[in-house]
Amino acid sequence: MAFKKKTLAVAAMALALAFGVSACGSSSDEARTDGDRTVLRYQGWTGQVGFHELAEDLGYFAKVKLEWVGDTTSGPQDIQSVATGDIDFGSAFNGAVVKLNAAGAPITSVLSSYGADEGEFTGYYVLEESPIRSARDLIGKKVGMNTLGAHHEFLVREWLAKEGLTADEIKQVELTVVPPVNTEQALRADQIQVAALNTIHREKALYRGGIRSLFTDKDLFGAFSYGTYVLRDRYIAENPDAVKDFVQGTARAIRWTQVTPREQVIERARQIIGKRNRNEDTTRIEFWRSPGIPVPGGVVAERELSTWIDWLVRNGELEQGKLNASDLYTNEYNPYANGTYAQDAGPDGQALAGAK
Repeated sequence: MAFKKKTLAVAAMALALAFGVSACGSSSDEARTDGDRTVLRYQGWTGQVGFHELAEDLGYFAKVKLEWVGDTTSGPQDIQSVATGDIDFGSAFNGAVVKLNAAGAPITSVLSSYGADEGEFTGYYVLEESPIRSARDLIGKKVGMNTLGAHHEFLVREWLAKEGLTADEIKQVELTVVPPVNTEQALRADQIQVAALNTIHREKALYRGGIRSLFTDKDLFGAFSYGTYVLRDRYIAENPDAVKDFVQGTARAIRWTQVTPREQVIERARQIIGKRNRNEDTTRIEFWRSPGIPVPGGVVAERELSTWIDWLVRNGELEQGKLNASDLYTNEYNPYANGTYAQDAGPDGQALAGAK
């Protein structure tokens, strides 16, 4: 469930394309309305419920209405669709957000969308009997992940670098795209030697046994928000009331998952999936453990973007000083950052029991 959520050469070409299209696109981001509500187009994930979808179901939106236009294949694809104007908001790993900004796309992050907290994380697993015990053991081996140019690739490369591998040695680790539903099977069949697993895929694989963690994203950065929701800058400028409503409602939905018992969150998500009639399997929902966002209401911290700017500069993929993290995001509309709600408040602004 998205109460959570991707080779860089490929991503770079896609980003350049996205910028090329956006640069010659419509001169206006005038939003479509349905009655007295602004319609916000978005892409979904099969079998998952986004915080924004939860917000609408909880009645947290007063001025916007969501319109699902189909499912996405990855975070980078999702935010590229935002940049080209095919949808109005999307979510991706912050490294991909930084790269899209570096390519010239006029987008801004408005709140966190997924990450690692006490209950949720991405693990990189090997078979129990595998001889792989260290980063150096991965030279010449295959690491399976859902897409390239995003979270899993960045995290693998960062871990390898921190463990002392040189740039040439890191290039010898083969990053391989494997659909999430097939990743565990590919690992057990030795088609890949390391599998990036999270949510239901991680929990099911651990239940079956025979695998062990090599490292996790939480090992690298601790509790950390890894992705953000983004909108086009022009859309934000031309539709401030809609953007404010979208952000406040989604922030409140994030907070709802942070303070509501797990069983209630799962049941609500199950109901949402059932009502949207997309012939989806709700199995994934049963394995939901936590929202994966450690900060109340998804407030964005500068280091969550600056970390990846520094990473790209260090790897020679971004010119020093080209981007400043503070220019890539805003917490202006988030009620947990702008003073509307205290950070220890529940989704309706009431202080939590026991909060200090």
